[in-house]
Amino acid sequence: MSNLFSKIYPPSFRVNHQKLHQNSSTISCCSNNDEQYYSSTQHNGWVLNTFPEKNLVPHQHGIVKPPRPKRIILVRHGESEGNVDESVYTRVADPKVGLTEKGVIEAEECGRKMREMIEKNDDDDDWKVYFYVSPYKRGIETLRNLAKSFERSRIAGVREEPRLREQDFGNFQDREQMKIEKAVRARYGRFFYRFPNGESAADVYDRITGFRETLRSDIDIGRFQPPGQQSPNMNLVIVSHGLTLRVFLMRWYKWTVEQFEGLHNMTNGGMIVMERGYGGRYCLSMHHTKEELQKFGMTDEMLTDQEWQKIAKPGELNYDCLITGPSYFTHFDDDDEYKNFEM
Repeated sequence: MSNLFSKIYPPSFRVNHQKLHQNSSTISCCSNNDEQYYSSTQHNGWVLNTFPEKNLVPHQHGIVKPPRPKRIILVRHGESEGNVDESVYTRVADPKVGLTEKGVIEAEECGRKMREMIEKNDDDDDWKVYFYVSPYKRGIETLRNLAKSFERSRIAGVREEPRLREQDFGNFQDREQMKIEKAVRARYGRFFYRFPNGESAADVYDRITGFRETLRSDIDIGRFQPPGQQSPNMNLVIVSHGLTLRVFLMRWYKWTVEQFEGLHNMTNGGMIVMERGYGGRYCLSMHHTKEELQKFGMTDEMLTDQEWQKIAKPGELNYDCLITGPSYFTHFDDDDEYKNFEM
């Protein structure tokens, strides 16, 4: 067993048992070569080491978490060949459909607008951008063209993320059959209808839920922060597809299926900005006007919730939110008693 332990945990990461705190199963252990601390716990006699990311900074009062990014910016790809001519999908695989010349221009313009927005609203000059991008060709081409507005020193990194791909409509598509399928979807419901050999929006919701957890973990540990930096002016940019981004917003803000189906697609090369509010949560109304959000398809109840998001802290619940509570029930009296309810 000792040989196995040695292979898994090299000497530089052995536990210093003298730092086991009294009446606690938590162990503070450190490298023999430096003073960086690591967290360990005991379970059934085993010492389980967890090594925090480079940006979880040791402090006299415990680990200091990195600041949350200033914004999460959602970008739909520029105009694609498939947006202009749907017959393209009969001969070109969806992941290989690229941008048109107009789509390239839209992506470049998106980058210019994004930089202008950041510079206009950020007082400090230490801001950076970090990209998550769909692996589809039109997503990559959008990223490369919008990124022309940012010099190397402004780009903290990029990650290709397959879960941000377009809804799967089923390999090579028969144009006439696809018209029929979309007509059926309109009757069945945009969220639950699954294309033959493809996905429904509900399927996209499932994989976006996984991506959201990855994103939240990245935010919590500051994975995108450059080594040794703790800037609160980081901007996360998600370059993806129209339906995928609407599902992302639905999942993030816990919108209902009915509310999702009332949303409109973003324009090619368009942006939706989730900005950190006064309490630390991400809010759409920090950047967008009420009119812009209504044009996107948001209801009065959704707009009211965004006003709460603007001032709320992470982890807090909106007990008066009509989206997630009393609107589901019909037997309550119209009084204040049932308002303090949260699903």
